[in-house]
Amino acid sequence: MNTIKLFFITFLVLLTTSCCQKTAESPMLTTAKEVALSEMQHHPELWMCDGAAKPKWEYTPTLMARAFLELYAETGDTTFLGHVMRFNDLFIGPDGSILTYKKSLYNMDRVQGGNYLIILHEMCKDAETKSRIEMAIETLRDQLREQPRTSEGGFWHKQVYPHQMWLDGLFTGTTFYARYAAWKPEPEAWQDITNQFLVVDKHTVKPNGLNYHGWDESREMAWSNPETGCSSETWGRAEGWYVMALCDVLELMPDTLSAYRQELSAILNRVINALLAYQDPETHLWYQVPDRPGEEGNYLESTCSAMYCFAMAKGARLGVLAPEYREKAQEVMNGLQAHKIRVNEDGTVSLMDCCAVAGLGGNPYRDGTYSYYVHELIRDDDPKGVAPLILAAIELAK
Repeated sequence: MNTIKLFFITFLVLLTTSCCQKTAESPMLTTAKEVALSEMQHHPELWMCDGAAKPKWEYTPTLMARAFLELYAETGDTTFLGHVMRFNDLFIGPDGSILTYKKSLYNMDRVQGGNYLIILHEMCKDAETKSRIEMAIETLRDQLREQPRTSEGGFWHKQVYPHQMWLDGLFTGTTFYARYAAWKPEPEAWQDITNQFLVVDKHTVKPNGLNYHGWDESREMAWSNPETGCSSETWGRAEGWYVMALCDVLELMPDTLSAYRQELSAILNRVINALLAYQDPETHLWYQVPDRPGEEGNYLESTCSAMYCFAMAKGARLGVLAPEYREKAQEVMNGLQAHKIRVNEDGTVSLMDCCAVAGLGGNPYRDGTYSYYVHELIRDDDPKGVAPLILAAIELAK
């Protein structure tokens, strides 16, 4: 074989190898797609993902919409975009009205959908669709302008929960606030956004570095401590919402706001390190009540574990957490895959051991005790675990 022919054969082999390496999909991206496609088979429409009998504007399907859009952005697979577009076309009217949404409830959960709306607005090319999405975004921003607040400026969780801040609300409401401030832009909002975390952290931080689930400034709720106003326990998923929110806001916040970034980074590092002290050494997962591992009734819970995985992976990518936290996040993902993801007979996968719901107050009354948290319904494929799992896998693929 002459030298020229040998050169071209070698060149083609190297070119083919290079192309294959560039197009080879990350195992974590494969995991994200497998979970998402299974979710689509389990719930053919996004609004069904939380077991809803009819369409309702809620934080669970809108969080799932964000996860599907981020997966579309990473893969280019229009299957995931189409799934969101059907949801969006159902809920967002020609005039920007949002199906079943009521601003008068002042429910922080209801503005979480603004996250996917802004992401979709930036992806969308159709002028009419962009216009109605933008009107819907402004409707949700208007709610935050009028949202009732504590004496220190913290958003009430809901109108029906006056004077209360829950960790959950930092994710459902404040992440949208930050995304809007970065998108519009609205530079004067960043102090208020940072203050939401500072207020809730000031009142809910525990000696072990974690946070109580909720705080009632009025001390009127039976679940609140008469002296501190705090609920009695750390709930795994509430802490998960909190660290996810910190990562999302830090990603969106301008680098020039170093003082605000330092304050939020310090909270994230403290909480993540406190959580690692209670991580199960065998599975690398966490319990429903994280700082009471091994106690009767407590169990390794999937939604909070997926959220902590996301926060460690994203925090490391952003440089807010040390680089080794990405390896810790991968260990958590490995633990979820080994212990909490089941392959079903139809070939789909399911996320097991998800706490279906937990809260404070309401009717029937939720007292926020240890016994309450460990006796709430456990189910498979809860969107509050599935969406964070997809998002965590995407982070680990970056």
